[in-house]
Amino acid sequence: MACLKLGTKPDAFRLDDHTWQCIGGLPSDVTIEIGGTSFNLHKFPLISRSGLLSKLIGDSPNEDGPICAIHLNDIPGGAKVFELIAKFCYDVKLEVTSHNVISLRCAAEYLQMTDDYGDENLITQTEIFLNEAFTTWSDTMNALESCEEVYSDAEELDLISRCIDSLAVKACAGPSAYIMHNTSAASAAKPQSLTDNWWYKDVSFLNLHLYKRVIQAMEANGMRPEIISGSIVGYAKKYIPLMNRQSSFNDASHSKPVYTPSEADQRALLEEIVGLLPNRKKIVGTKFLIRLLRSAMVLHVSPSCKENLERRVGAQLDSAHVDDVLIPNQGFNSIDTLYDVDCFQRMLDYFMSMESSSIHNSPCIVEEGPFEEDVPQSLTSVTSVANLVDLFLADVAADVNLKLSKFQSVAAGVPDYARLQSDGIYRAIDIFLKAHPWLADCEREQICRLMNIQKLSLDASTHAAQNERLPLRVIVQVLFFEQLRLRTSIAGWFFVSENEDQMSNKNEGDVVRAQAPRRMSEMRERVLELERECEKMKFEIREVKTKKSWIFFCKRRRHRRY
Repeated sequence: MACLKLGTKPDAFRLDDHTWQCIGGLPSDVTIEIGGTSFNLHKFPLISRSGLLSKLIGDSPNEDGPICAIHLNDIPGGAKVFELIAKFCYDVKLEVTSHNVISLRCAAEYLQMTDDYGDENLITQTEIFLNEAFTTWSDTMNALESCEEVYSDAEELDLISRCIDSLAVKACAGPSAYIMHNTSAASAAKPQSLTDNWWYKDVSFLNLHLYKRVIQAMEANGMRPEIISGSIVGYAKKYIPLMNRQSSFNDASHSKPVYTPSEADQRALLEEIVGLLPNRKKIVGTKFLIRLLRSAMVLHVSPSCKENLERRVGAQLDSAHVDDVLIPNQGFNSIDTLYDVDCFQRMLDYFMSMESSSIHNSPCIVEEGPFEEDVPQSLTSVTSVANLVDLFLADVAADVNLKLSKFQSVAAGVPDYARLQSDGIYRAIDIFLKAHPWLADCEREQICRLMNIQKLSLDASTHAAQNERLPLRVIVQVLFFEQLRLRTSIAGWFFVSENEDQMSNKNEGDVVRAQAPRRMSEMRERVLELERECEKMKFEIREVKTKKSWIFFCKRRRHRRY
């Protein structure tokens, strides 16, 4: 740590209670009062160095006798700093360090200790030392932290900006510059032992208003957004205790930090943190953004801050995990859902509005959905979000407070082409129907329109064909498309079999022909079974319709009779 030694005389001051006395020499003829501390000094050493003290002492009346009393309650740094200034005026030995130079510089300015009142006065000495301190990271950090003690004066003298600009330049220069300008670090660490986040820990000790200005200065100096965001994430986790908690209903307890800021402080800090985050997509992790959003809801931040976070999460919703987007509802109403479905839908809507401009052509619906690696790159993110929506709906569908209209709105938030298969949405619909057995038949048919039956896998189709919760019409459609799929598979099998016969040798051809009758028999049995089930369903539908028509006819005849 840099140090400037001034003065040549040994210490000549003694503290008695709250009064500093000058040892030896002439009796004091001036008393400086600062708060509850007094300094019994001599006029000449003070007026020879300070323009302000020269004026105050000269204007002071002598009504109280030979001792002049001066009050300096507004001096930056208070009595602690004036003690050093008194030593400087008396040429007593003192040390100027990076911890006290800012206070000394402000106090020297307040006391008008320019070179007009002595060569190499305190203003000049502190400026020389500041220029030296700004050459190293650690001394500059110490100087910036000490600005808190004399904030308004340091701001007026532009000392804070000088410290921040110096730090920003050093941070942007990289770890090699840090080691080169810190000799103590150079002996203990090699350049490759430090990474781009070497400055994170130091700036995390700054108060918010200083930290914010440091980050903004680094950004202005060209620091990469991903490095800046790493520091912001660490700062938020350090000073917002809610960020370190698992916002899940499965938590049994939470570890409490040593110091817990008030909710108002956390709310103000969170809103400032959101404003500092880089605006570029995928720079900040989605998981962190969602945790920040959860904390924002608990702390009741401003609507604009909450909307900002929702839009940030929505912009990169394709990288979110279903456990993260299951955000507990902050409402206390008994009719509220367990999870905040409205928040998820707002994020989903924003994602789709961003993606809709980049997707021009929708892929055609095919009978057998393509594998995920076959999906064009432009649709991969939409497909990921469609899977996320289906998983989210499957988790919230069991909530009896979830309305049908809300379920439909979320499910329809992604287009049909984004779902490679309908298994996910079918599972969510089945859970919803099970949790809402009071739904009318028309409502059941309405919710089933959300899934594309042609995209159901074989297992899902088999399950749906036997699912009593589904409307009869939907079950018939499932059976029909399964039958159609089997017919297509048989036709394809014949085509492959014929090609194999032409390309294989005689022995291989004998094996294929020997297996063909057995495979054909299995296929025919499956087709016949499906046709019987389909005919049975059609017959039951006609029975229901006939019964309803007969009841209606009887009611009309009874009405005419009376």
